[in-house]
Amino acid sequence: MCGICGIFNLDEKPVAVDLINKMNSTMIHRGPDGDGIFVNKNVGLGHRRLSIIDLSTGDQPMSSSDGQVTIAFNGEIYNFQELKSRLEQKGHRFKTRSDTEVIIYAYIEWGQAFVNELRGMFAIALWDNRLKMLFLARDRVGKKPLYYYYNGKSLAFSSELKAILEIPGVSKEIDFKALDTYFSFGYVPSPLSIFKSIRKLKPGHMAQCSSKGFTEEEYWDIDMNGFDPHITEETAIERLTELFDESVRIRLVSDVPLGAFLSGGVDSSAVVASMAQLLDGQPVKTSSIGFSEEKFNELEFAKIVSTLYRTDHQEAVVNPDALDIIDRIVWHFDEPFADSSAIPTWYVSKITRQNVTVALSGDGGDETFAGYVQRYSMNRFEDNIRKQIPAFIRNTFIKGLASVYPRIDALPRPLRLKAFLTNLSLPMEQAYYRDMSFYFSPKEKRDLYNLDMKKAVNGYSSFSVFEPFFKRNTNSDPVTKVQYIDIKTYMTEDILVKVDRMSMAHSLEVRAPILDHKLMEFAATLPSGLKLNHQESKYILKKVNEKRLPHDILYRKKQGFSVPLSQWLKEGLKDYIQDTLFGPRNGVGDYLNSGYVKKLWESHLNSRNDHSSQIWNIFMFELWRRQYL
Repeated sequence: MCGICGIFNLDEKPVAVDLINKMNSTMIHRGPDGDGIFVNKNVGLGHRRLSIIDLSTGDQPMSSSDGQVTIAFNGEIYNFQELKSRLEQKGHRFKTRSDTEVIIYAYIEWGQAFVNELRGMFAIALWDNRLKMLFLARDRVGKKPLYYYYNGKSLAFSSELKAILEIPGVSKEIDFKALDTYFSFGYVPSPLSIFKSIRKLKPGHMAQCSSKGFTEEEYWDIDMNGFDPHITEETAIERLTELFDESVRIRLVSDVPLGAFLSGGVDSSAVVASMAQLLDGQPVKTSSIGFSEEKFNELEFAKIVSTLYRTDHQEAVVNPDALDIIDRIVWHFDEPFADSSAIPTWYVSKITRQNVTVALSGDGGDETFAGYVQRYSMNRFEDNIRKQIPAFIRNTFIKGLASVYPRIDALPRPLRLKAFLTNLSLPMEQAYYRDMSFYFSPKEKRDLYNLDMKKAVNGYSSFSVFEPFFKRNTNSDPVTKVQYIDIKTYMTEDILVKVDRMSMAHSLEVRAPILDHKLMEFAATLPSGLKLNHQESKYILKKVNEKRLPHDILYRKKQGFSVPLSQWLKEGLKDYIQDTLFGPRNGVGDYLNSGYVKKLWESHLNSRNDHSSQIWNIFMFELWRRQYL
């Protein structure tokens, strides 16, 4: 696990070693164990190393024996030993025990199609001196980041945006489409970045750059357009058990201490249970985070699993006065990022790193096995009703009814009549987009933005993030359709970004067995009823674990990895946020309607409405603006 960066000048201008060193130095947290530089005239690669496998001979950038192919690689390839054996049979010889060297010869043997052979998480930059071509690739679901800057004369890339900003002349002009999307979802999705001049390579994509220019293409997508109608529940349980344990097993390869996050939820508990069986009596090192507010505290459930499997367990309680790390969090994200669960992710990464260098997590379970029960079941319920009501009635009568009812967010979602009627009046795609606009809806953004911001985003809709995926997925089943959307958007651009940045801030590698592409591809063939069975989410995953985990762990109400944000904003963070948003240094009015922001804040403080997520969204943007602009 590492950080990579580099520059390729198409105009033959030499790359300065000092510049690669400056880019590299911004990512020391990603690789504190060493650094490496490769410069050959107009191409330069940089690498920061976090040593995990082959501690003595795995240094990068690494070149082939003839020096014609050089790589800078971030990630882990879990099937590298199998690939190495296949390549040795074809006559290739290896000098190291690293997965990095395997990638080099896989490329030499199979060309760019080698990415289809990789099982793991990765961001790869590979210089082919024979073709004078720089090749980039990113793993299938985007566990590892890869930013790039291309102006026709030069291509620069990096694991983190801040490294590219070290290059003289790179513009910091804001991409207002990206900013508008941030105010909807709380993140900036690929291929956008917050700056117009810098893009992100999309998950499951590869790119190449040569004198002919820059091209990008997709090499993988998960097929969720249909399902296997013949599979039985028993067969699904058997096959999923095999795949789950295999996905965990291949992620246990490490030359440094290894452990796991343990929240007490289904996903992380299932991973720990599998690890405990595979490690054959060797205690799993587990880490948990809790809060003094009981509603948000899962430590008691983590302790149940820890006790059952006799793990070497550590835990910590996060309190509001501990939030002196927000500015550092903002710096590590590079772009505005509003998911407040980044805070517990920071702390669980911090305490985990005290004992291990690698941790397994349960990330991906909600999206792969339909874990967002309220959202998915309501979407299915609404879609079933929507299909029975003629369009003209939905567009007139129901839409009119929706406009009459007040918005009451305090009620459970099934009782929010205004939201329910509004969703019925919309096509399923637009209704889901509306639900996923966690922070500001299109209507609210009209009040939020100042005149300049309105002009800058005129004609743009953040629905364009979802639209191509809705068009691509033709499955008529609403649960499967929105699972696909979540895998391609929320999971990739929010959940995985959060885990990567917060874990790498502490030089911790996190591996996600549930996001093994073979496991995901199998889960995609299952009927949605085996994932969301009536109101039971993750049904098949729970069945797999019934002999491994207690009933109270598998079938208790889902809590989610969240923080008591509403209360924090009124207490420990109140003065800090008030000064940030309304003090003399604030730049909120440069983009937003300050009067509207003030109304949100006062309404929240007076407990008239819970605007905590919206206030946090604006607050994190303002902190980002101060640091980066």
